[in-house]
Amino acid sequence: MEEIVNRVTNSKLKTFDLEEIYPEGKRVLFDIKDWLFQELILKEVDFRASVKNHNWSQYKNSFVAITCSADAIIPSWAFMLIASELNLYANKVVIGNLELLETVLYQELLEFIDYKDFVDVPVIIKGCAEKPIPNAAYSLLISKLQPIAKSIMFGEACSTVPLYKAKK
Repeated sequence: MEEIVNRVTNSKLKTFDLEEIYPEGKRVLFDIKDWLFQELILKEVDFRASVKNHNWSQYKNSFVAITCSADAIIPSWAFMLIASELNLYANKVVIGNLELLETVLYQELLEFIDYKDFVDVPVIIKGCAEKPIPNAAYSLLISKLQPIAKSIMFGEACSTVPLYKAKK
């Protein structure tokens, strides 16, 4: 009987799984529409009172995206005022939606990775994530790997889609 050899395990192929660096923590979408008069108008005195009386400590160690889902014109200082309170407790605060929050988190994480193990080797960027990894994170990762990798593929070792191959 012939021995079965796992060629993937024995190859130089490296897998990069964005889920492995996913920062754990609660994600919160902080919507300011409830602090607007008739969900339409920002009254500064009332808005500042809402900010002052809110329990900000509930966002400790959370990742927060500040938004306004109402069709209202909100001055920049209002978002900044909320961010200044959240920054005392939250791990990260952005003004935008949850996808932007995830993108910013990955942008920061991918800056601090040592990519030396991916130099001149074929790389698979793992697909099929169970966590909310934004498409922008994949693009950011490609920009880090493309200058150094021999090739880049997407998917799983058993079924990959070729994305890039370095010129010889």
